[in-house]
Amino acid sequence: MNSEDFLGSNQKYRMTNQRQVILEEIRKVNTHPTADEVYETVRKRLPRISLGTVYRNLEILSTCGLIQKIGPVSSQMRFDGITKNHYHLRCIYCGKVEDAPIETVDKLENAIREKSDYSIIGHKLEFIGICPKCGEKENIFQEKVKEIVIREVKENV
Repeated sequence: MNSEDFLGSNQKYRMTNQRQVILEEIRKVNTHPTADEVYETVRKRLPRISLGTVYRNLEILSTCGLIQKIGPVSSQMRFDGITKNHYHLRCIYCGKVEDAPIETVDKLENAIREKSDYSIIGHKLEFIGICPKCGEKENIFQEKVKEIVIREVKENV
């Protein structure tokens, strides 16, 4: 067994076929999938894999620094194949998570180092808002509410 068989510098875990497939499937997408979504895509390549196996391997891949855990703000943890420091956008309605299209701000880390006793090793930042799809639905909903109110006012005059 050579050093490439192990995950990063972690000599405790080997890169198994299942882990490799899970890692490849996560890195293929930028949707920050949940464990259930990873399971569904991995099953296309490994039909006999169990959900428990996917969960365990996601935890191992995260521990080894090959993927990043995000959340859980909603009910489920999400996973990201990009491990370099970057920011996220999260929709408060549908829970969609995407990479924020800006560079990280290292000045934040320097500022907090000066103001605290912590040894800062990094930071995570998530912007919350309404995605375009949900925003469109919200606008349609608001327009319909407005129409109903106007109609009711006219009927009562």
